[in-house]
Amino acid sequence: FSLKELHGIFPWLVESIFGSLDGIIVGWNLRCLQGKTNPTEYPVALDFLDPSGPMMKLVYKLQAEEYRYDFPVSYLPGPVKASIQEQVLPECSLYHNKVQFPSAGGLGLNLALNPFEYYMFYFAISLITQKNSAVTHHVSPSNSAYFILVDTYLKCFLPTEGSVLPPPYSNPGGAIPSPTPRSPPVPFTSYGMHHTSLLKRHIAHQPSVNADPASQEIWRSETLLQIFVEMWLHHYSLEMYQKMQSPHVKLEVLHYRLSISSKHHGSPAQSSYQALHAYQESFKPTEEHVLVVRLLVKHLHAFSNSLKPEPLSPSAHSHTASPLEEFKRVVIPRFVQEKLYIFLQHCFGHWPLDASFRAVLEMWLSYLQPWRYAPEKPPQSAESLPRSVAEKWAAFIQENLLMYTKLFVGFLNRALRTDLVSPKNALMVFRVAKVFAQPNLAEMILKGEQLFLEPELVIPHRQHRLFMTSTLGGSFFSSWPPTITDASFKVKSHVYSLEGQDFQYKQMFGTEVRNLVLKLAQLICQAQQTAKSISDHSAETTASQSFFSWFRFTPVEMNGSYTGNDLDEIGQDSIKKTDEYLEKALEYLCQIFKLNEAQLTQMMMKCGTAQDENGKKQLPDCIESEDGLILTPLGRYQIINGLRRFEVQYQGDTELQPIRSYENATLVRLLFRFSSALNERFADQMDALCSREDFVGRLCRYHLTNPHLVQKIRYSPVVKDRTNQNWGPRISLRFLASYRTLISLLMIYFIASWFYLGPIGCTFVILIGYFLYAVIMTFFSEGWKPHEH
Repeated sequence: FSLKELHGIFPWLVESIFGSLDGIIVGWNLRCLQGKTNPTEYPVALDFLDPSGPMMKLVYKLQAEEYRYDFPVSYLPGPVKASIQEQVLPECSLYHNKVQFPSAGGLGLNLALNPFEYYMFYFAISLITQKNSAVTHHVSPSNSAYFILVDTYLKCFLPTEGSVLPPPYSNPGGAIPSPTPRSPPVPFTSYGMHHTSLLKRHIAHQPSVNADPASQEIWRSETLLQIFVEMWLHHYSLEMYQKMQSPHVKLEVLHYRLSISSKHHGSPAQSSYQALHAYQESFKPTEEHVLVVRLLVKHLHAFSNSLKPEPLSPSAHSHTASPLEEFKRVVIPRFVQEKLYIFLQHCFGHWPLDASFRAVLEMWLSYLQPWRYAPEKPPQSAESLPRSVAEKWAAFIQENLLMYTKLFVGFLNRALRTDLVSPKNALMVFRVAKVFAQPNLAEMILKGEQLFLEPELVIPHRQHRLFMTSTLGGSFFSSWPPTITDASFKVKSHVYSLEGQDFQYKQMFGTEVRNLVLKLAQLICQAQQTAKSISDHSAETTASQSFFSWFRFTPVEMNGSYTGNDLDEIGQDSIKKTDEYLEKALEYLCQIFKLNEAQLTQMMMKCGTAQDENGKKQLPDCIESEDGLILTPLGRYQIINGLRRFEVQYQGDTELQPIRSYENATLVRLLFRFSSALNERFADQMDALCSREDFVGRLCRYHLTNPHLVQKIRYSPVVKDRTNQNWGPRISLRFLASYRTLISLLMIYFIASWFYLGPIGCTFVILIGYFLYAVIMTFFSEGWKPHEH
């Protein structure tokens, strides 16, 4: 094919691979393509899309000819889309000199992208646009072709060793000048200062771009990272996006809107207002999306940690540092820090309270531990003791203080609302506590908080100047005077740039957060007791199973069924793991916050006394009132989390209770009618017999009354006083409708037939035996006095 033909089919080919932007065309569905399920297509797709494969060779070939392709602005992340439609250009240099207005009759704004940008835009955004595609089988995201390609591209264009491989064609991306945009009808307002990228900084004074191959490799690296960050971490609400902008930017936007309103009598201003509120899309990242972002975070830590040690002489550093080395130095604070922080805040506040939050949690913990991805590996000792965090990471912790402190408070608030009896939730609490309990980490965080709370001793105009500089898209190589090196000022700059000047900081080691930790410790103790009770109940249930359990032969008193959770189905091994996770988590929390052992002991005793003398759980926490017992907020929490419960039992007339599954409905109704007829016919005679004080009276009371009725009834906490209903002596034949009774009688008749005993004789023997049993029980029931209520 000629270049012109390749230029024509390139957009169609990209869309065929990654799918259409509206999600209608699925394409190759790389997210669901795996080696086990697709052994033929999987290696072919990876080879074709490899950085040195045919597709990238086509990209570089078209790149050399300066071709441009239109990417619709309407498919960009919501905040960026709204700002561009507001005629306000985002700070990110990725969008500079690329916005194209439609020609006559055209629809919508477009970005004029070179082939490399166009390819990467589609590749990155396919993770978002194709998230609702149907999946016919279980897919592991980390084994998908898409996940493997992300890892491959990161290793190729952001290498931890060596340099980026040069493109196979001459005059690659860095040599292509920016396109000349069409004259827009309204000039764009730029966010903040006009910052230059790392590429422009290194080639600004060079007569020829081709003379500096290092600049070309940094161009591809920076473009790839910007596209990944913009597509994956830029979907928060528009209010948050505006909050990130400096006051200087907001003032420019205000002047722009006023000028538009005065020129067009308010109509464009109204459309702009509608545009600002039309793109507040509800962004719900998937678990796969979070896993890909975690892969990006881990690789950026490894990429940044591969930076060569700085020379002792500053002059030598300025002459020998390559663009790639400088890119490693600023890659996290400049490109990732702010957007990842807001992305995590969004996930912490909107993610469901279930075990799927583990993906977000691990991504957060990966960012908090850059030392895990350092090239130097400590010697493995015989005992797996936790590594102490080296002092060289103090600067990173201070410059990311909110990542450690505010998000930790956010996790505490989530943990206090979850069921810690669940082993997956217990594991998440254990993971966070274990990470923050690493030796020397809590001290570094505390030092960072102390630096932030120090009084400000800097020059006011310098402070204002630095705080108004957003790190979202600006360059760390700008011309600010390097005289401000105070650590306290750096921490303040980090906090205020992320949260604004009016931010009220909540200390991680302050009283308020410490109280939250104590509440979490109390919940851990309660969860341990609940897990133990569930384990005991499961053992009792297993031991009480019988051969006739499939008939549901359970006594009538077993009305209050146990309200357990997933531990009932998982088994004893997971219960032990849950207990271990919670015990270790409590130990780590004590190490981090120096909790008082006396407080914990008292807390454990309170949780331990939750069981009464019979080994059963007490009722939920209530207070007495004129109307009876009323649940307190603690009691509601105990019921919701399964810590305590009421014994719900039937308290009405036992003859009128609902028909059970182990009873024959027809027999229940017939026997009830027959019993009612007998009770109505002989009521006076039964009352006279039961009122006698001799042995006959006691025998009749044993047969015709229920001596256990008062002892079994536990009234509802809503009603304190309730008039006991006394139904008097009566005959009840409902027990004959039970399948268990019927089968027992059939077995007795069957066994009696072996001894040549007929049905009439067997019935007589049964009645004699029951009469003797009743006589014996009458002697023992004399002290009960059931007729005295």
